[in-house]
Amino acid sequence: MRILEEYSVVRQNEEIELRYFYRITKSQYCGFDAYGVEVERKDYKGLTKIKEEKDNIELVSTQRHKVKQIVMNLCKYEVSPIHLVDILGEFVDEHAYEFDMELSKEAQLI
Repeated sequence: MRILEEYSVVRQNEEIELRYFYRITKSQYCGFDAYGVEVERKDYKGLTKIKEEKDNIELVSTQRHKVKQIVMNLCKYEVSPIHLVDILGEFVDEHAYEFDMELSKEAQLI
């Protein structure tokens, strides 16, 4: 898995600074490109990191522009890594056919 793009948001909550990172990832799946999402949050009190959470979904879509739109919305609404699967689960399930279509294309070329 390789990171292609990263967006970040920083929020101050009383004494704690919350840093969110939203990434578009790329990996290979059965010989073709697959794009995914990674979300990370790091909490700091002063200069000390007090908490870190991270989650990803490696296979979201075969189309980068769809994943970029998702990442931009995650960033806009400051989605926590804890909620990533809850929010994207249905989208991923509905778009699983994209991977089947890519596999069908590969099979037709053989």
